[in-house]
Amino acid sequence: MSNSSSITHFLLLAFADTRELQLLPFWLFMGISLAALLGNGLIITAVAFAHRLHTPMYFFLLNLALLDLGSISTTVPKAMANSLWDSRAISYADCAAQVFLVFFLMSAELCLLTVMAYDRYVAICRPLLYRTLLGSRACVHMAAAAWGSGFLNAVLHTANTFSIPLCQDNVLDQFFCEIPQILKLSCSDVSLREVGLLVFGVCTALGCFVFIVVSYVQIFRAVLRIPSQQGQHKAFSTCLPHLAVVSLFLSTAVFDHLHPPSILSPSLDLGVAILYSVVPPAVNPLIYALRNQEIKDALWKLMQRTLFH
Repeated sequence: MSNSSSITHFLLLAFADTRELQLLPFWLFMGISLAALLGNGLIITAVAFAHRLHTPMYFFLLNLALLDLGSISTTVPKAMANSLWDSRAISYADCAAQVFLVFFLMSAELCLLTVMAYDRYVAICRPLLYRTLLGSRACVHMAAAAWGSGFLNAVLHTANTFSIPLCQDNVLDQFFCEIPQILKLSCSDVSLREVGLLVFGVCTALGCFVFIVVSYVQIFRAVLRIPSQQGQHKAFSTCLPHLAVVSLFLSTAVFDHLHPPSILSPSLDLGVAILYSVVPPAVNPLIYALRNQEIKDALWKLMQRTLFH
């Protein structure tokens, strides 16, 4: 047995045994990454340069786009490089940094999605108080709280995970460094640590989810009282995609960390991890913003201004 100080690197999951099949994940991740970079980059550009988009909703969308760019840039490039160069190695320091960034960005995103649910609740259910409750200072404070909560969550989980003595085996059955996979390498009983991590994480996620559900129950009740079908459709088209993204993000992440060992499978773990870590950054821009006419108009005007001036 040796402790974690003797481990200099980890071996990530190999996607396939043959060189030809190893390149398939590279091109898949390349396509997803380009979609995420393009979509989130367009949102950041539109919100930053269009004065009419300097509102609370678009301010939170800007923060979501930044988190998504960070999230897709934390896990996918290393997986792409390993597939391209037929390698599996990641250094101990890089693995620790990856664990920290994954938890930081995803925890902050969950908190921000909760804030966005509150924003939609106030906009639809308390429109006369919208400017009062969601002034510029309040928006900055809520966004800072989301980022700060993610940072604190990441510090606690990363410090707890990498303080555990690890055995000689350094193989992780995942395409990025994931805490459940690292805990499997422990030389000692980590059940108490796992319970502590799970309780903390589940309480945080459950609190956010309950707040989001309660917000949307109130939103749907208010929407159903709207006399015009056009108004109902507009409100539902804004809120339902948000709820769908939150449900996909939370359900896959919770399943990945809580599913029983009896259904343990590397391929299942891989698919679930892709659903909660890779897919959301690529689809969030489409769901939240790129179907939005105001975003489209802002991008069109910006493009015209760039081309003709």
